Amino acid sequence: MAKYIGPKCRLSRREGVDLQLKSRARSLDSKCKASVPPGQFGDRKSRATDYSVQLRMKQLIKRYYGILEKQFHNYYKKADSRKGSSGENLICLLESRLDNVVYRLGFALTRAEARQLVNHKSVTVNGRVVNIPSYLVAIDDEIGIKEKSKKQDRIANAIDVAGRAIIPEWLLVDNKKMTGVFKRYPDASEFPPEFKVHLVVELYSK
Repeated sequence: MAKYIGPKCRLSRREGVDLQLKSRARSLDSKCKASVPPGQFGDRKSRATDYSVQLRMKQLIKRYYGILEKQFHNYYKKADSRKGSSGENLICLLESRLDNVVYRLGFALTRAEARQLVNHKSVTVNGRVVNIPSYLVAIDDEIGIKEKSKKQDRIANAIDVAGRAIIPEWLLVDNKKMTGVFKRYPDASEFPPEFKVHLVVELYSK
């Protein structure tokens, strides 16, 4: 599967916000300024059309969760087929991805590292090893670190850093046992403030 291997700072600068692609142990501004667009003429601003604004929002959310275009479109179609707001359903689906949940629980410093943990069979769901990062976690599922992987320094380091951060209210974590529970889907009020999901719905509704 294709993936972006360029500078992560460039993606955050392109979208103008911290996409949380860098380790949470270091702030983005310690490496670069998200408010400064990339490129030699990054300070030049062209007139934004409705389409460009909608496209940028889609790119922002897609890059925030680290997924590619086809997969993102499939998530939207699944979200649109469900009852309720398509935009809110979309974010709930993305938040329930196993790699994202592992990151949110504080078992990894970045979503990319969380994805690697899942790929390397270090993560369990309800006691069963799952090595598919896109696996959708259900309400009340228990996510844990496999016993043999609990001694990994990078996991211990991530938990130490996460201990100083705020764990989302829709998750319950036990750092000593290295387990967590997906209690519920997040409410729209709990989405990242920069997300304007209605723009993505408008883009795909054309």
